[in-house]
Amino acid sequence: MRATLSRLGIDGFLLAIITMVILASLFPGPGIAKEPVSLEEIANYGVSIIFLFYGLRLSPEKMKAGLSNWKMHVVIQLTTFVLFPLLVLLIKPLFHDSIFPLWLGIFFLAALPSTVSSSVVMVSIAKGNIPAAIFNASLSSMLGIFITPLWTGLFIAADTGSFDVSSILLKLCLQVLLPVALGLILHRYFGRFAEKHNKTLKLFDQSIILLIIYTSFCKSFAEHLFDGLGVTRILQLAAGMIVLFFLVFGLMNIISRLLHFSRNDRITVVFCGSKKSLVHGTVMSKVLFPQSTLSGIIILPLMLYHALQLIAASIIAQKMGRQIKETWDKNYG
Repeated sequence: MRATLSRLGIDGFLLAIITMVILASLFPGPGIAKEPVSLEEIANYGVSIIFLFYGLRLSPEKMKAGLSNWKMHVVIQLTTFVLFPLLVLLIKPLFHDSIFPLWLGIFFLAALPSTVSSSVVMVSIAKGNIPAAIFNASLSSMLGIFITPLWTGLFIAADTGSFDVSSILLKLCLQVLLPVALGLILHRYFGRFAEKHNKTLKLFDQSIILLIIYTSFCKSFAEHLFDGLGVTRILQLAAGMIVLFFLVFGLMNIISRLLHFSRNDRITVVFCGSKKSLVHGTVMSKVLFPQSTLSGIIILPLMLYHALQLIAASIIAQKMGRQIKETWDKNYG
């Protein structure tokens, strides 16, 4: 069963995310309590540690190896930070005031950077350009610190009448960029240690993300904000997320062919350009929507997209990888 679920892109982390949402619905109290310990404060400190470890694992040598094809890098970054938000803007008229927070969550998802680990893993499975995937996913993470709050801030300001961009950027720099920079500085001393204990560090990352998800949903459930969201609407949202994924995936494939990218580079473009980061999304939601009871609704589209993108991308990547192997065996086997 584990092997079958793995082939479908379903792992223990996805199941843990679902568990956190269920626990938040049943026991929201611990997630919003301030005494004797605040789980939300623990998550805040954990965020900085996540990005410190991210900087430690970010190898400058691997990034340099992916610098060569500038056209591919431009296409991926424009897809991530321009095409995605513009596509979601097109559906804004479909969302009336009562469900505007749901659209804001979808737009927040669209403005996020690409995910690093799963993008590289999928490119590797599909036999794509791995150095370019590492470079683009890492570059996307850095750009997202500044671009995501600027995009999202436009609609927070329109809805609430206030949005302090300088304050938000300062918080992100202190909580995210500074730890990454420190990790990069310490990479030469502790980089090997971080690589050696990568699985342990990944477990820590996932634990903090699960804690953020739990506390965010506790707020929303405590205020009964999900009472108006029935099963039908959630299923419609999930269907919309998978349509968004395949729309971007298909457009990237077409653009890559028009630009005459090699097969390896096309694989990198479609997987890096169509992914969105759950890590950055959960972290930035805490900064962009501080103390907001809407935080659970805001990250709901991201959670659905994250789960569905992993399942769809995993199936596609394995199919691509098998095609390469079959072609090799046919020609050289």
